[in-house]
Amino acid sequence: MIKVSVILPIYNVAPYLGEAFDSILNQSLKEIEVIAVNDGSTDNSWDIIQAYQQKDARIISFTQKNQGQSVARNLALQHAMGEYIYMMDSDDVLSNSDVLQTCYEYAKKKQADFIFFDREQLVEDNVNFSVSLHSTKYAEENIQYDGETLLNKMLDTTSYNCVVWLLLINRQFLDRIGLRFYPGIIHEDELFTTILMLSSNSIYCLKQNYVKHRVWASSTVGKRFARHNMDCYLTVADELLRYSKAPIIHKYLRYTLSKVFYTGRQIPYKDKPAVFWRAMKSGYLKYIGFKSSVKFFT
Repeated sequence: MIKVSVILPIYNVAPYLGEAFDSILNQSLKEIEVIAVNDGSTDNSWDIIQAYQQKDARIISFTQKNQGQSVARNLALQHAMGEYIYMMDSDDVLSNSDVLQTCYEYAKKKQADFIFFDREQLVEDNVNFSVSLHSTKYAEENIQYDGETLLNKMLDTTSYNCVVWLLLINRQFLDRIGLRFYPGIIHEDELFTTILMLSSNSIYCLKQNYVKHRVWASSTVGKRFARHNMDCYLTVADELLRYSKAPIIHKYLRYTLSKVFYTGRQIPYKDKPAVFWRAMKSGYLKYIGFKSSVKFFT
């Protein structure tokens, strides 16, 4: 029986991929599978995948033209057989050899829809990134949370962290709610994790740093904020309002879009009118707020 399916979307991470594979394959939990999806890499990532697959039969691999993390993860989810799903970034490292065992046993014992935990950062010298966000800071272990209560708490304490690589998810729960990743966007975790949380009545946390998350020049957070980032956040807003118009969605959008447009002052001025017009047409100015709107154009 496969206890955990580790899903690994891979795009041009050759310098770090071996370390990621080693940290998974050396886990004390042996009943795992690793579903590696090569998303059109142009470096030697595919060669590394094949070399590791020859050494360990627990690795299942696919290769496709570059279509983004959403499509790669969705492909892997079609083939996942584990009781629980862990979606790891292919340049990250699990913090110790017992991470999957500990998380699996805890989630199983609590009959959790999913559990969440924390990370430490591996920031390369040439990257200006200093965010230190702990999702479990205001949560308690051994407490069962429903999604709306937890999301409210996280928004109120500015501790909401949507990334999927901080979650171990029950596969049957995921299949039951029919949730998959929205293709063609970045920040897809914002949409996926928010819906995942609001669909659950059984969420638990482990107050441990279980992932060493790498931030480097070509990683999503290492890149300069651009118009594409803003367009994708607006798509997330569109889809969340399509999912629900409950008060918690409006609260989430106020929390998110005000920060997005404040950060959006970095994008080229020529791109700003079109982005702002899209937000205005969609009725999002009430979420963005006056201060962030002014900052966006300065």
